[in-house]
Amino acid sequence: MRLGPFDFSLRELAGSLGDLGTLLPLAIGYLAVCGLDPAGLLIMMGLANIVTGIIYRLPLPIEPMKVLAVMAIAGHWEPSLVYASGFAMGLVWLVFGLTGIMGFIVKITPHAVIRGIQVALGLLLALEALRMIDGAWLLGLASLVILLGLRNNRYLPGALVLVALGVALMYHRGALASVGAPSLSLPGITGFTPQEVWQAFLEAGLAQIPLTATNAVIATAALIGSYWPDRQVSPRRLALNMGIMNLVGPFFGGMPLCHGAGGLAGQYYFGARTGGANIIEGTIEIALGLFLAASIATLFSHFPLAIVGAMMLLVGLELVRFARDVPLGAATFPLVFTVAVSLLTNMALGFLAGLACHHLGRALHKLRAA
Repeated sequence: MRLGPFDFSLRELAGSLGDLGTLLPLAIGYLAVCGLDPAGLLIMMGLANIVTGIIYRLPLPIEPMKVLAVMAIAGHWEPSLVYASGFAMGLVWLVFGLTGIMGFIVKITPHAVIRGIQVALGLLLALEALRMIDGAWLLGLASLVILLGLRNNRYLPGALVLVALGVALMYHRGALASVGAPSLSLPGITGFTPQEVWQAFLEAGLAQIPLTATNAVIATAALIGSYWPDRQVSPRRLALNMGIMNLVGPFFGGMPLCHGAGGLAGQYYFGARTGGANIIEGTIEIALGLFLAASIATLFSHFPLAIVGAMMLLVGLELVRFARDVPLGAATFPLVFTVAVSLLTNMALGFLAGLACHHLGRALHKLRAA
Protein backbone atom coordinates (compact mmCIF):
# COMPACT_ATOMS: atom_id res chain seq x y z
CA MET A 1 0.00 0.00 0.00
CA ARG A 2 1.30 3.43 -0.91
CA LEU A 3 0.22 6.65 0.81
CA GLY A 4 1.76 9.66 -0.92
CA PRO A 5 5.56 9.44 -0.59
CA PHE A 6 5.34 6.52 1.87
CA ASP A 7 5.27 2.86 0.91
CA PHE A 8 3.93 0.31 3.40
CA SER A 9 4.79 -2.93 1.61
CA LEU A 10 6.39 -6.19 2.67
CA ARG A 11 9.68 -4.96 1.22
CA GLU A 12 9.56 -1.84 3.37
CA LEU A 13 8.81 -4.06 6.38
CA ALA A 14 11.77 -6.27 5.49
CA GLY A 15 13.97 -3.21 5.04
CA SER A 16 12.95 -1.89 8.44
CA LEU A 17 14.59 -4.99 9.94
CA GLY A 18 17.88 -4.34 8.16
CA ASP A 19 19.68 -2.86 11.18
CA LEU A 20 18.82 -5.65 13.65
CA GLY A 21 22.50 -6.52 13.90
CA THR A 22 23.27 -3.09 15.32
CA LEU A 23 20.23 -2.80 17.57
CA LEU A 24 19.81 -6.21 19.21
CA PRO A 25 23.16 -6.74 20.99
CA LEU A 26 23.39 -3.21 22.41
CA ALA A 27 19.72 -3.03 23.40
CA ILE A 28 20.08 -6.36 25.23
CA GLY A 29 23.12 -5.00 27.09
CA TYR A 30 21.35 -1.80 28.08
CA LEU A 31 18.36 -3.75 29.40
CA ALA A 32 20.11 -6.69 31.06
CA VAL A 33 23.25 -4.99 32.43
CA CYS A 34 22.37 -1.32 32.94
CA GLY A 35 18.76 -1.89 33.90
CA LEU A 36 17.17 0.60 31.51
CA ASP A 37 13.39 0.66 31.36
CA PRO A 38 12.35 -1.45 28.31
CA ALA A 39 9.21 0.60 27.74
CA GLY A 40 11.09 3.90 27.65
CA LEU A 41 13.91 2.52 25.49
CA LEU A 42 11.59 1.08 22.84
CA ILE A 43 8.90 3.76 22.81
CA MET A 44 11.36 6.64 22.50
CA MET A 45 13.26 4.84 19.75
CA GLY A 46 9.96 4.13 18.01
CA LEU A 47 8.89 7.77 18.19
CA ALA A 48 12.28 8.88 16.85
CA ASN A 49 11.87 6.49 13.92
CA ILE A 50 8.37 7.66 13.08
CA VAL A 51 9.18 11.39 13.28
CA THR A 52 12.36 10.92 11.22
CA GLY A 53 10.52 8.90 8.58
CA ILE A 54 7.79 11.52 8.25
CA ILE A 55 10.23 14.46 8.05
CA TYR A 56 12.79 12.99 5.65
CA ARG A 57 10.55 10.54 3.74
CA LEU A 58 13.60 8.26 3.50
CA PRO A 59 14.63 5.13 5.39
CA LEU A 60 16.97 6.94 7.78
CA PRO A 61 18.12 4.52 10.51
CA ILE A 62 17.90 5.24 14.23
CA GLU A 63 20.57 3.31 16.14
CA PRO A 64 22.27 3.19 19.56
CA MET A 65 25.50 5.20 19.88
CA LYS A 66 28.06 2.41 19.90
CA VAL A 67 30.92 3.85 22.00
CA LEU A 68 28.52 5.05 24.69
CA ALA A 69 26.73 1.70 24.70
CA VAL A 70 29.92 -0.34 24.98
CA MET A 71 31.30 1.87 27.76
CA ALA A 72 28.00 1.85 29.66
CA ILE A 73 27.57 -1.92 29.42
CA ALA A 74 31.20 -2.69 30.24
CA GLY A 75 31.11 -0.28 33.21
CA HIS A 76 27.67 -1.38 34.48
CA TRP A 77 26.45 2.22 34.43
CA GLU A 78 23.38 3.19 36.39
CA PRO A 79 20.38 4.17 34.21
CA SER A 80 20.70 7.85 35.19
CA LEU A 81 24.27 7.95 33.87
CA VAL A 82 23.14 6.41 30.55
CA TYR A 83 20.40 9.03 30.21
CA ALA A 84 22.90 11.77 31.10
CA SER A 85 25.24 10.55 28.34
CA GLY A 86 22.44 10.86 25.78
CA PHE A 87 21.66 14.40 26.92
CA ALA A 88 25.38 15.33 26.71
CA MET A 89 25.50 14.09 23.12
CA GLY A 90 22.31 15.98 22.33
CA LEU A 91 23.99 19.22 23.42
CA VAL A 92 27.12 18.42 21.38
CA TRP A 93 25.28 17.74 18.13
CA LEU A 94 22.94 20.65 18.51
CA VAL A 95 25.97 22.95 18.88
CA PHE A 96 27.76 21.27 15.96
CA GLY A 97 24.72 21.73 13.75
CA LEU A 98 23.92 25.31 14.74
CA THR A 99 27.45 26.75 14.73
CA GLY A 100 28.73 25.33 11.46
CA ILE A 101 31.35 23.07 13.07
CA MET A 102 29.86 20.08 11.26
CA GLY A 103 30.06 21.93 7.95
CA PHE A 104 33.75 22.65 8.52
CA ILE A 105 34.48 18.98 9.25
CA VAL A 106 32.68 17.98 6.05
CA LYS A 107 34.56 20.63 4.04
CA ILE A 108 37.99 19.29 4.99
CA THR A 109 37.03 15.62 4.51
CA PRO A 110 37.79 14.26 1.02
CA HIS A 111 35.66 11.69 -0.76
CA ALA A 112 38.32 8.98 -0.43
CA VAL A 113 38.34 9.25 3.36
CA ILE A 114 34.54 9.03 3.48
CA ARG A 115 34.69 5.86 1.40
CA GLY A 116 37.49 4.59 3.65
CA ILE A 117 35.27 5.01 6.70
CA GLN A 118 32.48 3.12 4.93
CA VAL A 119 34.83 0.29 3.92
CA ALA A 120 36.24 0.05 7.45
CA LEU A 121 32.74 -0.05 8.91
CA GLY A 122 31.75 -2.71 6.39
CA LEU A 123 34.74 -4.89 7.25
CA LEU A 124 34.14 -4.47 10.99
CA LEU A 125 30.50 -5.45 10.54
CA ALA A 126 31.52 -8.46 8.46
CA LEU A 127 34.05 -9.62 11.07
CA GLU A 128 31.49 -9.24 13.87
CA ALA A 129 28.96 -11.10 11.71
CA LEU A 130 31.34 -14.04 11.33
CA ARG A 131 31.78 -14.17 15.10
CA MET A 132 28.00 -14.24 15.52
CA ILE A 133 27.68 -17.08 13.00
CA ASP A 134 30.54 -19.06 14.59
CA GLY A 135 29.20 -22.24 16.19
CA ALA A 136 26.05 -22.25 14.05
CA TRP A 137 27.50 -22.32 10.55
CA LEU A 138 24.71 -24.43 9.06
CA LEU A 139 22.07 -21.95 10.18
CA GLY A 140 24.26 -19.06 9.06
CA LEU A 141 24.81 -20.52 5.59
CA ALA A 142 21.12 -21.37 5.22
CA SER A 143 20.28 -17.79 6.20
CA LEU A 144 22.66 -16.40 3.57
CA VAL A 145 21.10 -18.62 0.89
CA ILE A 146 17.61 -17.42 1.87
CA LEU A 147 18.67 -13.76 1.85
CA LEU A 148 20.41 -13.95 -1.51
CA GLY A 149 17.68 -16.05 -3.10
CA LEU A 150 14.84 -13.83 -1.96
CA ARG A 151 16.56 -10.44 -2.02
CA ASN A 152 14.44 -9.03 -4.85
CA ASN A 153 11.24 -10.89 -4.02
CA ARG A 154 8.50 -8.34 -3.36
CA TYR A 155 6.06 -10.83 -1.83
CA LEU A 156 8.41 -12.95 0.29
CA PRO A 157 11.41 -10.81 1.31
CA GLY A 158 14.33 -12.74 2.75
CA ALA A 159 14.60 -10.67 5.93
CA LEU A 160 10.99 -11.45 6.85
CA VAL A 161 11.51 -15.14 6.20
CA LEU A 162 14.54 -15.11 8.50
CA VAL A 163 12.71 -13.30 11.30
CA ALA A 164 9.92 -15.88 11.05
CA LEU A 165 12.54 -18.65 11.08
CA GLY A 166 14.18 -17.12 14.16
CA VAL A 167 10.87 -16.95 16.03
CA ALA A 168 10.12 -20.56 15.04
CA LEU A 169 13.51 -21.68 16.39
CA MET A 170 12.89 -19.76 19.62
CA TYR A 171 9.57 -21.57 19.99
CA HIS A 172 11.20 -24.93 19.26
CA ARG A 173 13.85 -24.28 21.92
CA GLY A 174 11.24 -23.27 24.49
CA ALA A 175 12.43 -19.64 24.70
CA LEU A 176 8.91 -18.28 24.19
CA ALA A 177 7.56 -20.12 27.23
CA SER A 178 8.93 -17.42 29.53
CA VAL A 179 7.17 -14.62 27.66
CA GLY A 180 4.37 -13.23 29.79
CA ALA A 181 0.95 -12.09 28.69
CA PRO A 182 0.79 -8.62 27.11
CA SER A 183 0.28 -5.83 29.62
CA LEU A 184 0.32 -2.07 29.21
CA SER A 185 3.55 -0.31 30.20
CA LEU A 186 4.23 3.41 29.85
CA PRO A 187 7.64 5.09 30.05
CA GLY A 188 8.29 7.01 33.23
CA ILE A 189 9.90 10.40 33.67
CA THR A 190 13.64 9.95 34.19
CA GLY A 191 16.26 12.34 35.49
CA PHE A 192 19.98 12.91 35.97
CA THR A 193 22.30 15.51 37.45
CA PRO A 194 24.60 18.02 35.72
CA GLN A 195 27.52 16.16 37.33
CA GLU A 196 26.41 12.95 35.61
CA VAL A 197 26.19 14.76 32.27
CA TRP A 198 29.79 15.95 32.65
CA GLN A 199 30.99 12.54 33.90
CA ALA A 200 29.40 10.68 30.98
CA PHE A 201 30.81 13.20 28.51
CA LEU A 202 34.36 12.73 29.85
CA GLU A 203 34.18 8.95 30.18
CA ALA A 204 32.66 8.15 26.79
CA GLY A 205 31.21 11.19 25.04
CA LEU A 206 34.54 12.54 23.81
CA ALA A 207 35.36 9.18 22.22
CA GLN A 208 31.88 9.00 20.67
CA ILE A 209 32.10 12.36 18.86
CA PRO A 210 34.54 11.42 16.04
CA LEU A 211 32.79 8.10 15.41
CA THR A 212 29.41 9.81 15.16
CA ALA A 213 30.84 12.57 12.95
CA THR A 214 32.30 10.07 10.51
CA ASN A 215 29.75 7.25 10.47
CA ALA A 216 26.45 8.78 11.56
CA VAL A 217 26.86 12.11 9.77
CA ILE A 218 29.45 12.24 6.98
CA ALA A 219 29.20 8.62 5.77
CA THR A 220 25.41 8.52 6.16
CA ALA A 221 24.97 11.76 4.18
CA ALA A 222 27.26 10.39 1.45
CA LEU A 223 25.33 7.11 1.31
CA ILE A 224 22.01 8.94 1.00
CA GLY A 225 23.52 10.86 -1.92
CA SER A 226 24.58 7.57 -3.54
CA TYR A 227 21.18 5.91 -3.15
CA TRP A 228 19.00 9.01 -3.80
CA PRO A 229 21.04 11.60 -5.77
CA ASP A 230 17.99 13.89 -6.01
CA ARG A 231 17.06 13.61 -2.29
CA GLN A 232 20.25 14.48 -0.47
CA VAL A 233 20.26 15.28 3.26
CA SER A 234 22.96 17.64 4.51
CA PRO A 235 25.31 16.66 7.34
CA ARG A 236 24.09 19.74 9.24
CA ARG A 237 20.51 18.43 9.24
CA LEU A 238 21.65 15.02 10.43
CA ALA A 239 23.59 16.63 13.29
CA LEU A 240 20.60 18.75 14.30
CA ASN A 241 18.32 15.73 14.10
CA MET A 242 20.55 13.78 16.49
CA GLY A 243 20.85 16.76 18.77
CA ILE A 244 17.10 17.22 19.15
CA MET A 245 16.20 13.56 19.66
CA ASN A 246 18.93 13.13 22.30
CA LEU A 247 17.82 16.22 24.17
CA VAL A 248 14.28 14.84 24.48
CA GLY A 249 14.62 11.04 24.71
CA PRO A 250 16.66 10.74 27.93
CA PHE A 251 13.88 12.36 29.99
CA PHE A 252 11.55 9.48 29.08
CA GLY A 253 13.94 6.53 29.34
CA GLY A 254 15.46 6.70 25.85
CA MET A 255 18.99 5.48 25.16
CA PRO A 256 21.54 7.65 23.27
CA LEU A 257 20.62 7.49 19.57
CA CYS A 258 22.29 8.33 16.27
CA HIS A 259 22.09 7.55 12.57
CA GLY A 260 24.49 5.18 10.83
CA ALA A 261 25.76 4.25 7.38
CA GLY A 262 25.65 0.56 8.29
CA GLY A 263 22.01 0.74 9.28
CA LEU A 264 21.13 2.65 6.12
CA ALA A 265 22.95 0.13 3.93
CA GLY A 266 21.13 -2.67 5.72
CA GLN A 267 17.71 -1.12 5.33
CA TYR A 268 18.30 -0.35 1.65
CA TYR A 269 19.77 -3.80 0.95
CA PHE A 270 16.71 -5.55 2.36
CA GLY A 271 14.19 -3.40 0.51
CA ALA A 272 13.56 -0.06 2.25
CA ARG A 273 13.10 2.83 -0.17
CA THR A 274 10.83 5.33 1.64
CA GLY A 275 10.17 6.72 5.09
CA GLY A 276 7.52 4.03 5.39
CA ALA A 277 10.26 1.70 6.66
CA ASN A 278 10.93 4.04 9.59
CA ILE A 279 7.23 4.37 10.35
CA ILE A 280 6.78 0.59 10.28
CA GLU A 281 9.81 0.00 12.50
CA GLY A 282 8.75 2.73 14.91
CA THR A 283 5.23 1.32 15.17
CA ILE A 284 6.61 -2.14 15.96
CA GLU A 285 8.95 -0.73 18.61
CA ILE A 286 6.20 1.29 20.27
CA ALA A 287 3.88 -1.74 20.30
CA LEU A 288 6.61 -3.90 21.87
CA GLY A 289 7.36 -1.22 24.44
CA LEU A 290 3.73 -0.70 25.34
CA PHE A 291 2.62 -4.31 25.58
CA LEU A 292 5.68 -6.60 25.92
CA ALA A 293 8.13 -4.51 27.95
CA ALA A 294 8.35 -7.13 30.70
CA SER A 295 9.41 -9.84 28.24
CA ILE A 296 11.40 -7.92 25.64
CA ALA A 297 14.85 -8.63 27.11
CA THR A 298 14.09 -12.37 27.00
CA LEU A 299 12.83 -12.16 23.42
CA PHE A 300 15.86 -10.21 22.23
CA SER A 301 18.42 -12.36 24.02
CA HIS A 302 17.08 -15.66 22.63
CA PHE A 303 16.83 -14.65 18.98
CA PRO A 304 19.36 -16.79 17.01
CA LEU A 305 22.54 -14.76 16.55
CA ALA A 306 23.55 -16.70 13.44
CA ILE A 307 20.54 -15.23 11.60
CA VAL A 308 21.45 -11.71 12.70
CA GLY A 309 25.06 -12.41 11.70
CA ALA A 310 24.05 -13.48 8.19
CA MET A 311 22.14 -10.23 7.73
CA MET A 312 25.08 -8.20 9.07
CA LEU A 313 27.55 -9.96 6.77
CA LEU A 314 25.70 -8.92 3.63
CA VAL A 315 25.31 -5.38 4.94
CA GLY A 316 29.06 -5.19 5.55
CA LEU A 317 29.80 -6.33 2.01
CA GLU A 318 27.28 -3.78 0.70
CA LEU A 319 29.25 -0.98 2.37
CA VAL A 320 32.59 -2.22 1.03
CA ARG A 321 31.43 -2.13 -2.58
CA PHE A 322 31.04 1.67 -2.52
CA ALA A 323 34.83 2.01 -2.70
CA ARG A 324 34.57 1.23 -6.42
CA ASP A 325 33.99 4.89 -7.25
CA VAL A 326 37.37 5.97 -5.82
CA PRO A 327 39.78 6.20 -8.78
CA LEU A 328 43.08 4.37 -8.64
CA GLY A 329 45.97 6.74 -8.01
CA ALA A 330 46.64 9.38 -5.41
CA ALA A 331 43.12 9.10 -3.93
CA THR A 332 43.70 5.43 -3.16
CA PHE A 333 46.29 6.10 -0.46
CA PRO A 334 43.99 8.06 1.93
CA LEU A 335 41.33 5.37 1.51
CA VAL A 336 43.73 2.52 2.29
CA PHE A 337 45.30 4.44 5.16
CA THR A 338 41.88 5.22 6.64
CA VAL A 339 40.83 1.57 6.46
CA ALA A 340 44.10 0.21 7.86
CA VAL A 341 44.27 2.53 10.86
CA SER A 342 40.54 2.09 11.56
CA LEU A 343 40.90 -1.69 11.69
CA LEU A 344 44.08 -1.60 13.77
CA THR A 345 42.88 1.04 16.26
CA ASN A 346 39.46 2.66 15.87
CA MET A 347 37.48 4.63 13.31
CA ALA A 348 38.17 7.98 14.94
CA LEU A 349 41.94 7.56 14.55
CA GLY A 350 41.40 6.10 11.09
CA PHE A 351 39.50 9.23 10.09
CA LEU A 352 42.28 11.50 11.39
CA ALA A 353 44.94 9.35 9.69
CA GLY A 354 43.10 9.51 6.36
CA LEU A 355 42.75 13.28 6.63
CA ALA A 356 46.46 13.64 7.41
CA CYS A 357 47.41 11.41 4.48
CA HIS A 358 45.21 13.38 2.06
CA HIS A 359 46.29 16.86 3.11
CA LEU A 360 49.97 15.89 3.42
CA GLY A 361 49.83 14.43 -0.07
CA ARG A 362 48.32 17.65 -1.43
CA ALA A 363 50.97 19.74 0.31
CA LEU A 364 53.80 17.62 -1.12
CA HIS A 365 52.25 17.82 -4.60
CA LYS A 366 52.17 21.63 -4.38
CA LEU A 367 55.81 21.72 -3.23
CA ARG A 368 56.91 19.58 -6.16
CA ALA A 369 54.86 21.69 -8.58
CA ALA A 370 56.52 24.86 -7.23
